[in-house]
Amino acid sequence: MVGLFGGSFDPVHHGHLIAAQVAREVLQLDEVRFIPTGIQPFKTEGPRAPAADRVAMLRLALAGAPGMTVETCEVDRPGPSYTIDTLRTLEAREPGQVFILLLGTDAAREFPRWREAEEIVRRARVALLARPGHEAPAGSWVSAVVPVPALEISATDLRQRVAAGRPIRYYVPDAVAAYVAERGLYRNL
Repeated sequence: MVGLFGGSFDPVHHGHLIAAQVAREVLQLDEVRFIPTGIQPFKTEGPRAPAADRVAMLRLALAGAPGMTVETCEVDRPGPSYTIDTLRTLEAREPGQVFILLLGTDAAREFPRWREAEEIVRRARVALLARPGHEAPAGSWVSAVVPVPALEISATDLRQRVAAGRPIRYYVPDAVAAYVAERGLYRNL
């Protein structure tokens, strides 16, 4: 079974990494694939860092992590990133593979509005990553709820820290912090 963990990862941080690791353990996944989004249909503004930088930061963060990989199909195709298109792409490439969509509780609240939500549920299981104090929505489409540790780290806050000249060390893997500094990402918000 393969977990699919989508997001802007702008930048990837320890909250993302821990949630993915816990999901891998609890759901006994063979692999978790981080899928950086191209254009998110429900967000008014897109990612701050270009796709190539977000993919590079993910690769740095996951280097040497067994069972954690980066899937670029959403940033490789033009237009909005719809999960149903991603599932179709992956199913065509890997017939018979069982996919589990890993969603945070915020994204899960929007799930019924996603393009072809019913078809997504036919093609993949949906597991919710629930931090303490963040209630997971209920529904027949939810196959599992995975409790994850409460790490109050947000990519928005990290971008603001960088813009204000404050460090992001310990919030992100060291290699990601170095990459952000070297590339001058998020300095001008």
